[in-house]
Formats: sequence, structure tokens, C-alpha cells
Amino acid sequence: MKKFIFLTGGVVSSVGKGVTAAAMGRVLKARGLRVAIQKLDPYLNVDPGTMSPYQHGEVFVTEDGAETDLDLGHYERFTDENLTRASNFTTGQVYNEVLQKERRGDYLGKTIQVIPHVTSEIKRRIALVAKTNADVIICEVGGTVGDIEAMPFLEAIRQMRRDVGRENTMYVHVTFLPMIGATGEQKTKPSQHSVRDLRGAGIQPDAIIARSDLPVDDDVRNKLALFCDVEPRAVIPMPTVKSLYEVPVLLEQLGFGDLICERMGIAHSCTADLSAWKTMMLAVQRPKPEIKIAIVGKYADLPDAYFSVRESLYHAGVACDRDVKIDWINSEQLERDKNGELMARVKAAQGIVVPGGFGERGIEGKVKTAHYAREHKVPYLGLCLGMQIMCIEFARHVLHTDEVNSTEFDPATAHPIIDLMPDQRDISDMGGTMRLGAYPCKLTPNTKAYHAYAAAEAESAEAVAKGQAFTIYERHRHRYEFNNQYRKQLSDAGMIFSGVSPDNHLIEISEFRDHPFMLGSQFHPEFKSRPNRPHPLFKAFIEACIARTA
Repeated sequence: MKKFIFLTGGVVSSVGKGVTAAAMGRVLKARGLRVAIQKLDPYLNVDPGTMSPYQHGEVFVTEDGAETDLDLGHYERFTDENLTRASNFTTGQVYNEVLQKERRGDYLGKTIQVIPHVTSEIKRRIALVAKTNADVIICEVGGTVGDIEAMPFLEAIRQMRRDVGRENTMYVHVTFLPMIGATGEQKTKPSQHSVRDLRGAGIQPDAIIARSDLPVDDDVRNKLALFCDVEPRAVIPMPTVKSLYEVPVLLEQLGFGDLICERMGIAHSCTADLSAWKTMMLAVQRPKPEIKIAIVGKYADLPDAYFSVRESLYHAGVACDRDVKIDWINSEQLERDKNGELMARVKAAQGIVVPGGFGERGIEGKVKTAHYAREHKVPYLGLCLGMQIMCIEFARHVLHTDEVNSTEFDPATAHPIIDLMPDQRDISDMGGTMRLGAYPCKLTPNTKAYHAYAAAEAESAEAVAKGQAFTIYERHRHRYEFNNQYRKQLSDAGMIFSGVSPDNHLIEISEFRDHPFMLGSQFHPEFKSRPNRPHPLFKAFIEACIARTA
């Protein structure tokens, strides 16, 4: 029988449920268990794809093309497992499915209600993940206990204990302990009220993760255990740490993995093998020379909008024995940088990253950045839109005109170097023109992209030894493509199209012949980077930055 662990959150949002779920997955996987993780989002949007990053942070994309919550990035990075569209669903998807069934007559004229119809649909979607080969399914309920939109989800997970049995379900409540500055006291009352609300929904937590910015002493743990009716050892203190990747080690040290296995009757190896993870953590914590990277994007004021980009740079930094320091630069402000202060920060960086995005706001600031990187031979990594920016800037140089743009930003541009594919121009649905999920990319031998992947793709060793092209698969999230009408002109001027679709029709990677490292990918490599296995393009980029400072 599958085992289900349900995570809820209390007191405040952003308390750390996503990282906790991911860390639990790593701890259980270290015991030889197969783990799947799922996020249940209570908002009415069908998915976060059309939401502003200021509202929701990064949109993470799975291999099968689902636009999901950023917590799925945590899940994949910690467990090193590729997730699917079944790993994230929203209230919008649930109600949409229920209403479609009602319109088709599937309910045979019954009155449609939250219970049982909506809750049954929630449980059906939880069951989709349970159909995998996982031994343990970890389900994180988004939002905070007490939120009205979360109530159907709480009712559904309450019913799960009845459906699959007490021995196969465990409820973990992640809460926050605020501190009163005047007294220096950590207060448990908000957590007590949160658990009371959870009990009001029919759920008694089996364990409590007590998040705090300070160490949690035994008196506080015992007080939480007493008033929330859990075992003292089931109150797990989780102080804020310097690195998210410390959390699995802390959970294991506090005996949480053993507690889960005992509570759920899971047969497992006696000890968790976190040796490789601990080795990686030692590398993270070891003092290293610093390297400054400028990330130039229009959401730079909200780093969560580029969460996977940030983590990928850190992963590559650890692999290259460098402590990556990121300077977040707002590209819209860079456009209006009359006194040159922001540009001075760009110039002070050892490398530049221009991440993805949509819309024309801040575009010229990114073009300005790409121009500086090309002219001054500064390592540059362009991600999705960042590659398109690189092409726009170079085409303006080659064609000797500023009338070069993407039709996304200027539909009437004289030179649409970036454009919709012809078969996409009449599609009105915002998601209908998107290229989402994993697509193949054929790498051109003797290019920077080729050598970067050749060092990491063991399965392609034979092709590399023969100097042959080989194919990789990377995740996409974009509408607009490079316009092949300009392909020869840019190629003749020094741009190399080092990654293309297997039919040679779509440009996937571009780079410059006479530049230490200026490379852009139409896909999002950041979605596949792991803390103990950095993405090849990020690693090659950091190596180029180090070489520049040598």
C-alpha cells in the first residue's frame, strides 16, 4: 500500500513547506525509498503560467510541459527526480473538471457540491501520483490553514485517512514561531491557534515543524507538544539556515526520517545514506574565492522570479570552487540610467546573465547589457529571452539599424529577427502558442555548447569521441522563435547556431565565434540543474568567468 504524507502550513505564508517537503523527500530517498511529491495549490487560476512573477514568483516547467509552482523546482533539485504535470494542480483545474463533467451529464442530474464532488476530484488527482512506482507520496497543501480557499483541500486530505488507513497517512504541520523583540520570547500561541484550526477541519497533526529565525529550545518544543497534542520528539525545530540544502541533514539529525518510518510502518535500511549530500554541503560551506555575477532582468527586485537561475549559478559555483555573489540589476531602471550607476555595476561583474521573461518592459536595458558584453568580451549567458536579446543586439550591429526587434515588442518592426512561427499567428489562446516542456536539440561539433555538454553527457561519449553531433533534451517556455530569414546574415557575421532542432528548422542555441563565452539558449537550462550536478551551460559559463579573472 502506498504511504501518504500531507503537509499543511500555519501562521504565515512562505513558511517553508516547499523546502520541507523536498527535504523530506531527500531523507526518505536516502533510505532506499521511492518518493513522489505533489503540490496542491488553492488558487483559482488554472496554472501559474499567466500570473505575474510579483504575484507568484518563478513558473517552473516540467519535462512534459506543465507550468507549475516554483516549489516543484525544490522537489526536483532535492530528490533528483523529474516530475510531471500530475505533480501540481490548482483549484481552477479542479473546478474546471467538475463543471465539465456536470455539463456532460456525468453526474446524472445530481446537485453538484463541494462535498463529495470537488473533494472527490481532488482525491482523484492525488491518486494520479499514487499510480507511479513511488513508495511514499508527499502532498503539500498550498496556502495557510484558515484560508477559505484551502478548505476543500483540507477536507479531501482528511478523507484520505479513512480511504487508505491510518497506518498509510501522516499529517505534518509546518508553522512559524514569531519572536517578540521587547522580551526576546518565541511565542507558541499563533501555532496553537493554527493547530486548533487544523483540528477544526478534522485533522490532528502527527508532527509539527517549528520554523524560527532563532534556535528553538526544549521548553518551547515541550510546550508545543503539550498544547498541540503531539509527541515531544515529533516537534521538529527548524531554524533558518544559510543554505536550503542543509535542511535534509538537519531533519535526519533530529530523527525525523526514523519518526516517519516508525509512524507509517515503512521497512527501510537502518541508516539514511546522505554521504554524497553531506559532501556537497561541505563544498557549499567551505570558504571559496568570490565571483560576482550580474543578473539583468525586469523582475530583479523579486529574486524568487528567477529562483532556478539563482540556484543554478550556485550549483555551478560550488562545482568550480567559487562563491557566487549575485548583483540583481533591474533592466527597466537600466534604460533610464542617466548617471551610469547601474551600468557601472554591470561592468564590475565578472559575468552577466540575462534571464527569460515576457513583454517589452525593460527590453532595451537588456539590449544595452548584451551590447556591452559583446563589445568588451564579458562572459554572457542568455536564457530564452536572453538569447533573443543577444540576437536582436547583434542584428542591429550587422544590419546597421535600430529597426531590428522581436514582433513581441514591436509588431511593425522592419526587421523581425524574432517572430512567431507562421502556424502560430492565428492562435488566440495565450497558452496555445507556447512551446512547453522537453524538446530535442542537436549540437554542432566544435562549439562551446558542444564541449560544455560533452563533458557532462556520459551517454554521448561515443559520439563525442568521433566528433559527431549528438542530441540533448531541454525544457522550453516561450512563444517566439528566431527568424530563419536572418540566419545566413548573422552566421556570416560571426554568430554560430550551435544547437538546432533535429530538422534544422528551429534555433536552440546561439553563440559567437570570436568571444570567450557569449552564448544564449532558447530553452531554460536552469530547470535541470541539481546541487550535486550543475547544468553544463551554467558550469561552462562560470568557468569562462573564472578564466577572465585569471
